[in-house]
Amino acid sequence: MAFYEVYSHPALIRYKTSVCTKATLFLVVVLCLTYISPLLVAYRSQGFWIKRSSYEEQPVVRFQYQTIFVASTNTKGDYVAWSTFSSFNNMLGPNLRIPTISVQEQDQNQDGKLDRLILEVQLPLKPEEEVYSVQLLLTFSYQLFRMSTVVMQSLAYIQHSSPVPGAQLFVAGDLRLQQRVPLPHRGLYNVYNVSVIDGSSPFASAYNLVNIIKAYQERNLTTTFSCPSPVWTVGRATGSPFKLSTEIRYPLEVISYRPGFWETIKGAWIQYVSVLLVFLWVFTRVQTFVFQNQVLPSLPVPMVKLHPM
Repeated sequence: MAFYEVYSHPALIRYKTSVCTKATLFLVVVLCLTYISPLLVAYRSQGFWIKRSSYEEQPVVRFQYQTIFVASTNTKGDYVAWSTFSSFNNMLGPNLRIPTISVQEQDQNQDGKLDRLILEVQLPLKPEEEVYSVQLLLTFSYQLFRMSTVVMQSLAYIQHSSPVPGAQLFVAGDLRLQQRVPLPHRGLYNVYNVSVIDGSSPFASAYNLVNIIKAYQERNLTTTFSCPSPVWTVGRATGSPFKLSTEIRYPLEVISYRPGFWETIKGAWIQYVSVLLVFLWVFTRVQTFVFQNQVLPSLPVPMVKLHPM
């Protein structure tokens, strides 16, 4: 009578021994090597604990309509200026020049967030005056919402000078976020939600550009205006104003932040398990070889008793 195989399954065999034996000691050592070694390997391979991560977000930026504009009219230090702060304007005396200003804020992709600011300044000059350099300071409200809620007041500083008097300056660039430390992963971050310029101060030092920029750069979170190619145009007609055209874009930003507890554990767990699987595969076969070949004495006990046919 011919026989054929109808079904098969692996046979489970338990190996028993007393507590104080070489087999027990071997098992303890194998368990330690299996579960502790992957932890050491993952930790020593760098990046086990995620200390900093990043994400992308389009900031919500609003122009605050606070401005200080200074133009040098010769190389001897003479200047004309104007600002949106009445206290500063009162200090200027004959150096005050009231320009014509046009402001447009655009949302080009219609996503509810402004994408750029277009600002044009026309500065009236006397016939004998020329413009050799300009400095423009603009303030903004800057907000982020995706992780932590960031609310702050920031600025853009535009500066250009030339040995040749100009008729027009055109600048176009991005308002970029600068971080010295990562942001928290949640909560309200409004440490810098204070005015960059103290417009209520009666002292001239409060409107000095050096003091303003110096104090601003002490912050851990700032914005800077990046303009790679300003265009300085010469040949101003007598009696015509000096023109400053500015386009400031609000680009998508890569925000650095400190991950929370669960995000940190998730990253560490993935690394640990990926190494653990290799150690489990290796030491499972080591144990099978040791006990099947009775390298260390133990009592094999089959789980299923075989009956004669």
